[in-house]
Amino acid sequence: MDLSYFIAAGLLIIVLRLFLYFFYTNSTNHKASESHAPPKAGGARPFTGHLHVMSGNKLPHIALGAMADKYGPIFQIGLGVRQALVVSDGKLAKELFTTCDVAVSSRPEMASSRNLGYEMAMFGFAPYGKYWREIRKVVSTELLSARRLELQKHVLVSETDLSVNELFRVWSQKVDVSGRVLVEMKQWFGDLNMNTVLRMVVGKRCFGSDSRDNDEARRCQRVMRDFFHLAGVFVVGDTMPYLRWLDVGGYEKKMRKTSKELDLLVGQWLEEHREREILDKGEDFMDVMLYVARGTKLQNQHDSDIIIKSTCSNLISGASDTTSIMLVWVLALLLNNKYALRKVQQELDDQVGRDRRVNDSDIDKLLYLQAVVKEILRLYPTAPLSGPREFTQDCVLGTYNVPKGTILFVNIWKLHRDPKIWSEDPLDFKPERFLTTHRHVDVKSLNFDYIPFGGGRRICPGINYGMRMMHLVLASLLQAFDISTPNGEVVDMSESGGLTNGKATPLDVLVSPRLCPSLY
Repeated sequence: MDLSYFIAAGLLIIVLRLFLYFFYTNSTNHKASESHAPPKAGGARPFTGHLHVMSGNKLPHIALGAMADKYGPIFQIGLGVRQALVVSDGKLAKELFTTCDVAVSSRPEMASSRNLGYEMAMFGFAPYGKYWREIRKVVSTELLSARRLELQKHVLVSETDLSVNELFRVWSQKVDVSGRVLVEMKQWFGDLNMNTVLRMVVGKRCFGSDSRDNDEARRCQRVMRDFFHLAGVFVVGDTMPYLRWLDVGGYEKKMRKTSKELDLLVGQWLEEHREREILDKGEDFMDVMLYVARGTKLQNQHDSDIIIKSTCSNLISGASDTTSIMLVWVLALLLNNKYALRKVQQELDDQVGRDRRVNDSDIDKLLYLQAVVKEILRLYPTAPLSGPREFTQDCVLGTYNVPKGTILFVNIWKLHRDPKIWSEDPLDFKPERFLTTHRHVDVKSLNFDYIPFGGGRRICPGINYGMRMMHLVLASLLQAFDISTPNGEVVDMSESGGLTNGKATPLDVLVSPRLCPSLY
């Protein structure tokens, strides 16, 4: 027999094994629950299922939102050998995050959690269990609680003031006869957030006249952007394990490279902290983690250095990326809705005036500004599909049986546009709805029609930080500067892909001071 015979026979065996594997996992495993299974979306392709939907030209939350119009607020899709459930209804979300919460509080093991998440030691990727609960408790208590944020308020206030002053300095150096200067605001928000987060987590700032190493900071920002992009990529090997060795698209290689770069950065900061020989909790979160690690049993599951680096990396990446993204969307929508921009600035003039700078204690009086932030979070939730979860138990959701092992996506983006809930022009930017028909709706309320930070045990722990940061930065910027687009152009609202949905294009704006020069 010649070599071609053996090659053909080998290929036939591989194809048959793939077919049997695909058929078994998609047809046999869940036979008992088929009669009460959620509707299955059409358009699945052999072997790959609906992977083309998750990695096509349309962003996944938009593509799945269109499918919800056809199949309803709960439906199944196939992702290779895995089944996934897509939910975009407030009542079902409430049931998920209350009755079924324990069963949906875990993360599926994926290429991103292995390669970016320190083999799932990073608490954002970690499975639900004792380790995750203990790390979450430390993070919530020692950095992100209302009490801790109040103690750290000076960091947020000082970094915001410094950034506003720096923007005024740039204006004074570059101003022309128009009295305005062009500034790329995505970078400005990114620098401000990075300085704030780094000071809180590792006790250093990287941008500005008193920073030590702007190259290090730019590298950190780039790594964070790569981290969130890659964390949201759908890797073929996650849903078709028999193809993992091919690393289609080279994503796992890119993840390992990004993870190594992040580890080197955070590892350097960890060594700097160790050299200081802090004996108590110190002033920043890395000091807290070193203190906790000396008396914890967590290192029995993971090395203490891995725990510290993964937790600090998670906090830096999460807080810097997501808050910057939301501030960009806020400004972009205000520039496209100038009536709202004028109302925010008029409220600032009425409640604060122009003879002093706005401060943290003024925010409670700025009701329209708060409504603007809520409306931005409704239209552009930072993680439009939330983070993928996995059913660790068989569940009944509504009238449907959902088997253990099913991946869960809650389409927050679609849920926030439900015309039954947001009946008054649900696709339009209308902050006034949060002062009238939805005035009692809040990011922390038990209203599952509005869940910009997710829900249940796995809700984003950074709600307090994110809201405080957005309110103060937005108020400070709009009180201090008039903003406009070059030639009155409409801002491009294209979204980018990844775990978070950032603005795809730069945000170039013209700024000019509104306050007396002595206030900068």
